[in-house]
Amino acid sequence: MNARTAAIAELERRIGHSFSDRDLLERALTHASVGDGARAVRHYERLEFLGDRVLNLLAAERLMAEDAEAREGEMSRQLAALVNVGACARVAREIGLSPALRLSASATKVGARESENVLGDACEALIGALYLDAGLESARAFFDRAWASEFAQLNDPSVRDPKTQLQEWAQAQGLPLPTYRLAARQGPDHAPAFTVEVVVQGYAPERANGRSKQEAEKAAASAILSRHGSAA
Repeated sequence: MNARTAAIAELERRIGHSFSDRDLLERALTHASVGDGARAVRHYERLEFLGDRVLNLLAAERLMAEDAEAREGEMSRQLAALVNVGACARVAREIGLSPALRLSASATKVGARESENVLGDACEALIGALYLDAGLESARAFFDRAWASEFAQLNDPSVRDPKTQLQEWAQAQGLPLPTYRLAARQGPDHAPAFTVEVVVQGYAPERANGRSKQEAEKAAASAILSRHGSAA
């Protein structure tokens, strides 16, 4: 048994399901870089599309079940925190998805296997594949286990996404939602650096850097929250 085969077996053990359709599982674990875009290679993007919808349904369903009095705005905030790429990437790491992925050598070389975006997308694809292979109840059982810590952290401001915190802070003051602008992109394609500016009406803009746009946006949100922490 080679390393990837062992990783796939461990992944199935952790998600609590052994796939009947092995081709479906393989597709869920195959990055678009494999085959250099050749049509013969089926990768996870279509399954990611499906998995995103399944994930949103399961999260919304559980939020409604857990608090019958919750308002739509609060549930929307919580839903965004549960289904964003960061949450999906954290789950992906916990279930050992990374070593089971199939990527091209070039994508692996530039760190795609540990990329938050890749892991988050692959996690959604896996949910889509699980739904197709075993139905909604199996997908729900996996979701309830894998997202337990995400639900536990929902109302802890110290662990919430800084962009979510900034949005809540702006809304609490009756301000428009923060806006983000890509100010610069530097470096080679395999190691880019992004500079993002965030603007909240009535406050000086803040800029921050990151290895991805999302990382830079989070850093900029954290910067403006830190500067105006007493208000936040």
